[in-house]
Amino acid sequence: MLQKASETRYFRYQKEEAQNPYIGFCSFQHFRGEKIYSDRIVKPENNLCETEDVECYPVPEWVPQDGWSEGWYPEDTSIVYIRFLWKEFEPQRGVYNYQFVQDILDKARAHGQTVAFRLIAHSTRELDDVPDWLKEMIPCPARPEGKRVKDSPTDPLFLKLFGEAVRALGERFDSDPVLDTFDISLPGAWGEGHKLELYPDEDLQALYDIHSEVFKQTRLIGQSAKAYISDAMRTTIPIGLRGDGLGEPHHIYEKYVREFKGHEDSWMYGPISFEAFWWLGEWQRKGWDIDEIIQITLNWHISSFNPKSIPIPYEWREKCEYWISRMGYHYAIDYFKYPASASAGDEIELKLGVDNVGVAPIYRTIPLHVRLKGESGTYEFETDIDIMKWMPGKVAERFFVTLPDGIPTGKYDIQIALYNENVPVIYFCTDAPRDGAYYTLGEITLA
Repeated sequence: MLQKASETRYFRYQKEEAQNPYIGFCSFQHFRGEKIYSDRIVKPENNLCETEDVECYPVPEWVPQDGWSEGWYPEDTSIVYIRFLWKEFEPQRGVYNYQFVQDILDKARAHGQTVAFRLIAHSTRELDDVPDWLKEMIPCPARPEGKRVKDSPTDPLFLKLFGEAVRALGERFDSDPVLDTFDISLPGAWGEGHKLELYPDEDLQALYDIHSEVFKQTRLIGQSAKAYISDAMRTTIPIGLRGDGLGEPHHIYEKYVREFKGHEDSWMYGPISFEAFWWLGEWQRKGWDIDEIIQITLNWHISSFNPKSIPIPYEWREKCEYWISRMGYHYAIDYFKYPASASAGDEIELKLGVDNVGVAPIYRTIPLHVRLKGESGTYEFETDIDIMKWMPGKVAERFFVTLPDGIPTGKYDIQIALYNENVPVIYFCTDAPRDGAYYTLGEITLA
């Protein structure tokens, strides 16, 4: 191959034009662009849960939803986090309401979002309890009077039958690309691991194993309370970690430190996700340090966060936008090196410098495409670059494109894009001009 003179162009960081998929703040129990829930005040004397009415999907119509007038919330969330009850999915034993789940996926698709699901056995109140048919089979605790949290059944049949529902859901919906993440439930209210000491590890492992058997395309996230089970699963399937109760001092300074110890590399295999303890308006009222919370989660390589779709104080908007700009992956382009000229049939060498200024990789295989676009036509090539290896920091890619024998002479823009049939566009944070999904990085003359 005859070596051609090359050119190098350099680019500067510029915030992405829109939210990229799979990362950032989530909309919770509602879809992008819909109303958000009104702020509410935590009452110290109230030992119940101030958000009981929005803990399970669907949320009742009577719930106040004036949040847009009370604070700020990101409008272009790419993830919708939906938590729904076992009894909604399996109202009768062995009879599954697949349409209930399909409707959620269809709504997310219509709103341009991917879905993160958590199937939960029960919440706290009796209205959101386990299926009635289960109560006829085994003892199922009620919530003690005046208490905030209710327990899960301890009969081994509980986890066995719940696992069967997980299997049915996974077998039906794993292939839907809109279902991006499945959040593994544990015993306890909301599936968050209350009184785990009552459940043998082998029973919990069996539940996790069901997830790994049926979810082959959907990304799995395991509770940080059982991080060592997630570690064991990584021998067969990538899995991330999730922490509930972000913001509350005991959680961030003690609980997470203890649970993440020895599992600090989990982010290299699957996404790290957090859910707010209460919500950010209450964080401000409690005097919790938003700057420190942001930095702690970035140190843990966070990819997504569920702030409960309750308004965020206006004063914290800039801080949260910075947080979002670092969560997950964010690809700046440092430089692009390419030949200034070539001929039909040539194999041209291209070099791309990328700086992932986020704190995590992407956890999906998305092809990098190269396109030559000129007055004589447009020619597209798919590379074999694995962008999941673009860890935080700088990476240099060297790759080759063979020009078709019949390509006409003339000038062509050299463009790159990240997309597949299920992802319309992944935005780069760059000042390179964008042309649809493509970014123009150089110009080549074909003689």
